[in-house]
Amino acid sequence: MKRNILFTLSLMLTALFCCPFMQAENYPYRSDILWVTVPNHADWRYQTGEKAKVEVQFYKYGIPQDGVTVSYELAGDLMPADAKGSVTLKNGKAVIDMGTMKTPGFRDCRMTIQMDGKTYKHHVKVGFSVDKIEPYTKMPADFQNFWAANKAELAQFPLKYTKERAEEYCTDKVDCYLVKLDINRRGQAVYGYLFYPKNAQPGKHPVVLCPPGAGIKTIKEPLRNKHYAEQGFIRFEIEIHGLNPTMTAEQFKEVSRAFDWETNYLNINLDNRDNYYMKRVYLACVRSLDLLTSLPEWDGKNVAVQGGSQGGALALITAGLDERVTHCVANHPALSDMAGFKANRADGYPHYSRTKGMDTPEKLKTMAYYDVVNFARLIKAKTYMTWGFNDDVCAPTTSYAVWNVLTCPKEALVTPINEHWTSADTNYGQMLWIQKHLLP
Repeated sequence: MKRNILFTLSLMLTALFCCPFMQAENYPYRSDILWVTVPNHADWRYQTGEKAKVEVQFYKYGIPQDGVTVSYELAGDLMPADAKGSVTLKNGKAVIDMGTMKTPGFRDCRMTIQMDGKTYKHHVKVGFSVDKIEPYTKMPADFQNFWAANKAELAQFPLKYTKERAEEYCTDKVDCYLVKLDINRRGQAVYGYLFYPKNAQPGKHPVVLCPPGAGIKTIKEPLRNKHYAEQGFIRFEIEIHGLNPTMTAEQFKEVSRAFDWETNYLNINLDNRDNYYMKRVYLACVRSLDLLTSLPEWDGKNVAVQGGSQGGALALITAGLDERVTHCVANHPALSDMAGFKANRADGYPHYSRTKGMDTPEKLKTMAYYDVVNFARLIKAKTYMTWGFNDDVCAPTTSYAVWNVLTCPKEALVTPINEHWTSADTNYGQMLWIQKHLLP
């Protein structure tokens, strides 16, 4: 088997023995347990018809465990199990035959060990002919006309915003402002933190829009991406619900409990393309570009969008909606091939297959107007995507459904071991990628 770098990549954390905030890390944090999974193809990819095998290793206190039974089930990506079995560890190792697939997609091996009265779980996904995965979602005939009309209506509304200095996020290299940006005539707005390089100069700086991940929450740790402004970018990090990020954590929890937990905003008015909740969100991203490109410090050429999960979706959507975008960076995008469950396979977050009443003609029709894959078909900007195979939030099947329809200049960083996360190095590397490809 090819182990080279895979041993390092495959160090995974078990859910039961780590702190909750560390559950997405590669190496177990203060855990007695270590799983290692090594597929017999170094890149975790196979052609349809090829058989996949994975070597499983299990350690406690760094000692390989012998005679321990690993129970496993096999399934398609996010699908119910279709096969089960068990193997016994010898010298801490065993090999599981994952079989093959006849059609392009992903196979998931979900493993369980019962030991010393505790349960340990782990999983690993491998892909088959992944470059041939096609989205279930089709583009409506009037898709471009629908969005052109909505953008034209938005353009009739004057750009209006307020900006106040946010001293708590200013540094010796960065100036920060809290912005309230009006997005329509109904008085709705979004908030965001606008970061400038210290002593920004007119006509000198690329701009970057960063939409948020899913949920109703504050803008988390605004300075975590300060390297953009430190490297000469103007960056606008937004929320999408019209909630001031300076509210207390308890106030956000109150709003979330009342609004998000009981009625997921991604479901609101899904049966009507004109009134669906996300319509105002998509247009708010366009209006955010209006703000950024109105700044006298903008270099007049470079407009980037960057985000992960829901933010990755919104980055791709904005790039498809607005030709001003020159660079698009997206991690494991949500809202991708959302009706994929109709093909009996993984569907994009928010996984409408798991919510009763979503499989109606009206809702399915609306999904197509808001699905990332249809915006991806229109993107002309240079695009950089990254995703992991072990992601059960935004499944790799849906990321490939997006990737495979892109016809623009594109690059990918595929990190098979990753669940629904990216490393600090990957995140910093995205800024470097934009920097490398800036228009002169």
